[in-house]
Amino acid sequence: MNINPVLNLTAASSATPRDPAKVHDAAQQFEALLLGQMLRTERQSGSGWLGSGEDASAECVTDYAEQQFAAVLAQNGGLGIATLVAKGLEPAR
Repeated sequence: MNINPVLNLTAASSATPRDPAKVHDAAQQFEALLLGQMLRTERQSGSGWLGSGEDASAECVTDYAEQQFAAVLAQNGGLGIATLVAKGLEPAR
């Protein structure tokens, strides 16, 4: 009995080369997500920079501001995670 694989990852990955710009963009988005999560966690721990007693609209605006700040940080180097991830995803030579 022979079982054929449903998804052949080696054939799929070798048929479509990775665009380095798209890989780096995805890595930056990942870093922005990570930075945003870190900022949100710090704010929600109660020791954030805005204190407590916020209403729902202030929290929504703060969430948006944190997401934008994290995206800008990631685009300008951030913690360097995007660069490391992009280099790790480069094809082996």
